[in-house]
Order: sequence, then structure tokens, then C-alpha cells
Amino acid sequence: DPQKAIEDILDGRFVLIEDFYSTGLSILHELNNYLKKKHPDQSFQGQREFRSEYQRLSHQILVKVSANKLEVKKAPVIGWLEILYPDLRDFMLAFPQVQGLNSAWQWYEKGVSIPVLRNRIHPWYGVYFPSRFEHLQLFDNWLKRYGGAKKSAMDIGIGSGVLSLQLMKHGFQKVYGTDTNPNAIIGLTQFMRGTKLARKIEIDHGHLFAKWKQKTELIVFNPPWLPTSLELERLDEAIYYNNKLFNDFFKEAKERLLPDGKIVLLFSNLAQITNVSEQNPIEKELAEGGRFKKELFLTKTVKPASKKTKRNQNWRSSELVELWVLTHK
Repeated sequence: DPQKAIEDILDGRFVLIEDFYSTGLSILHELNNYLKKKHPDQSFQGQREFRSEYQRLSHQILVKVSANKLEVKKAPVIGWLEILYPDLRDFMLAFPQVQGLNSAWQWYEKGVSIPVLRNRIHPWYGVYFPSRFEHLQLFDNWLKRYGGAKKSAMDIGIGSGVLSLQLMKHGFQKVYGTDTNPNAIIGLTQFMRGTKLARKIEIDHGHLFAKWKQKTELIVFNPPWLPTSLELERLDEAIYYNNKLFNDFFKEAKERLLPDGKIVLLFSNLAQITNVSEQNPIEKELAEGGRFKKELFLTKTVKPASKKTKRNQNWRSSELVELWVLTHK
């Protein structure tokens, strides 16, 4: 009974799904309805609070995994269970984790189409990949007009590799990429294995520039667009930035950018229009950092939210993605 399950969850107990996969979906649906009544505030901050509580409570719904398969009827086949847990025979996962694994397996198997790339990408589990493309289109248009040297570039926070693949498409000879997420490194290494890309894109696991100390003519960075005061999970690091990230990035970029080089940052006014932050960290650097000057600033309007989304996203009408080009002062 989904209603009884919700009562148990609210009392702090865990609920184990033992019959059908669809039972877990039903309980999540009930929990969603309950929390929507509890959190009627439709503002950006209100929705953030709703999602936070939903995440906490939904993780009290469990499913047993045995021999790399879900122990419920009519469950999807999820290849990640064998890849990620090869030595674990019997254990439990929270139902939202199972949903995430299932979605990630579909994306990995079928691939994800990105408008600015010729081929689909196959993102590894737990690796950020773009679901909106306006900022990528801004970058692609800028690359078409870029007249500088193309010997090398650095892609900071390479993720699923989209910006690096754009750089390859536009004739760069070498890209040095980094990411704090080990899954991004594993996924890209597998994706490139046996192809020319494996020689052209070198990747390292680490913060910001990681082990790359050499100077380059182009540094590209698609940082997180929202500030946070919380400790971050790895996937969240692709979405939220802490108060040290930008200063650390600009400090390290100053040491690695060639005299005539350029930094390209892809950003958004999302934090400002949702009242999460008053200051754009790139504007702050230009005003106070004393390291770089602005060469170019481009914006592009974001398309309206998908009609399928259930979230109130009225603020989207005033959202702009931004492309900043900075050079040495």
C-alpha cells in the first residue's frame, strides 16, 4: 500500500520493495504528491527545498540486488549493476539510485545526440552531460570565427567531452582535459580507446588544471552556474560552485595562458535571475582580479522549458547563457 509506505517513511523507517518494480514507482508518485502539498512555494528557492526533502525521503525506499539483478518482478535490465558492483553479490540500493542507474544505462547504451557534434556521445554513469545546448551553440559559432593558433587547448572539467570534441571538430591539434570526477576519466578513456582521439585528447583526474603545467593558447571552462554553501557530491560539482572555485581558476589560468592566449568561459545569469546570488563571479574577477580583461561578451536566450517538465520555470524567460572571452591585462 503506497499510503502506508509513505507513513512509514515519514516516521523514519525504511521500506523494502519485494514484489514489482512498479510498486517503487507508485510510492515515489505518492511521496511526490505529499511533498508538493507541503511545499506549495513555486519560487526557485521553494522548488530547491522541495527537491532536497524529496531526495532525503525517497532514499528510504530500498530494492535488493542479487547477482547483479534487481530482486523484483518486471524490473529493467541495468548493465551498470555488473560493471559497478562486480564483487558484490547481495546488497540494497535506494530506489532513486536504481532509477538513476536505469536512465544512465539507457543513455550509455543508446547514446545522446548533441546538436553541435557529428556523432552521439555515450556518457558513463555519474558523468554530467548537457541536456540544453544554447551555450554549446554559442561556443561553436565562436570557434568558427576563431583565428588564433590551434596547437593546443585546455578543457577544464571535461565531463562527457563535448567541448573537447568541438575543439577537435574545429581543427585543434591537441586538448588537455581534466575532471574531479573519476567516472568522467574512465568513461572518456573507454570512449576514445582505439581511435585517433586517444592521441589527441589527453585527460587527467584532478582539480582544475590537475597535472597540466604547460602554457597554451586557449583555455575553455564551462563552470557550474549556481553557488552553494553545502558539501558537494561529485555530480553536483558540475552544477554548483563553491566560493573558492573562480579565484583558484583565474589564478592558475594566469600561469598557463600564453601571452596572446584566450580564456573562454561559458556561463549563465541563472544565479542572478533566481536571486541565489547578486554577483556574477566573472564580472567580479574583471573588476577586482587585476589579471584579465574582457575581449568579447556574447549572450543567447534560453529556449522555454520543455512542456513535459512539471517544475515552474517562469524565470527561464529571462535566462541568458553567456560566452566570455578574456585575455591577459
